[in-house]
Amino acid sequence: MSATRRAVLLAGLAAPGLAHAAFPERSIRLLVPFGGGGQTDIVSRVTAEALTQRLGQVVLADNRPGGAGNLAAETLARATPDGYTMMVATMGTNSGVNALMYRALGYDWERDFAPIGHFCSTSNVLLVHNSIPAADFPGLIAWIRANPGRFTYASAGVGAITHLIMEDLGARLGLDMVHVPYRQSTQAMTDLLSGRVHARCLGLPEAETVRGQNSIRALAVTSATRRENWPGVPTMGETVPGFTGSSYFGLTTRAGTPPEAIARISEALNDALRDPRVQAAYARVGADPAPPNTPADFLRTIRAAHDQWAPLIRRLNLVAE
Repeated sequence: MSATRRAVLLAGLAAPGLAHAAFPERSIRLLVPFGGGGQTDIVSRVTAEALTQRLGQVVLADNRPGGAGNLAAETLARATPDGYTMMVATMGTNSGVNALMYRALGYDWERDFAPIGHFCSTSNVLLVHNSIPAADFPGLIAWIRANPGRFTYASAGVGAITHLIMEDLGARLGLDMVHVPYRQSTQAMTDLLSGRVHARCLGLPEAETVRGQNSIRALAVTSATRRENWPGVPTMGETVPGFTGSSYFGLTTRAGTPPEAIARISEALNDALRDPRVQAAYARVGADPAPPNTPADFLRTIRAAHDQWAPLIRRLNLVAE
């Protein structure tokens, strides 16, 4: 074999590895589909920092709130499929929840995105303003039943996991509650603390920021078991058997992105998920880090969430106006 022929063959064998090593060559944009201060923002920034340290390029969190995540999803669907634009995947945009409730979307949740990996999950806690005279979760249920149509609760928007949890609870128990959707998490929290709305079911990462406020109290968590960092707070399942509700968070990018780019980000993400310091960072904000996983694993998580919540949305005919 000639030296020239051997060089060509070796170059061909080395090319995939070289392409893999070359990515990324510049900063990466991470679209965050909700505003600052909420749980999606909080866990996204933990992830962005961990990836920045491992990829050697800045992963910049870019908040794009609007339409329960649809604005960010539409932005990603229009992005160049090169791996330099990612989005924090959530149930609304990536498990087809929004597709069931919004009449017109500028993206296809099954066609336009490529999963990279799952980085954490969060449970939720029900915070209630002290103006509601209920000492515990069963007492709250009794008060709502005795006062139909008076109890108001805030959420991050129609179709947000916290909205669906409350709708599921209401459907199971026959409760008449008033949903008040918010675009900005900070405004929802301000109104809860002042008593303009009676309650808010929200992710533990965000709830950590208001722990100890005198005007509200925690009545129940949506995890399957009690949370060590919320001592004395029972699960909803202790009153409503089998009731749970959690959110996944992961990374997704534009469909058609080179496999080498997806593999490089997945590799960095899994390295972060094995790091006790990153695990502790998620735990500090009330999130549960995911175990190392593949894009195929994450796709199964995405599909499972669709299968869990789509029947409720269809049964209740939930529609975003």
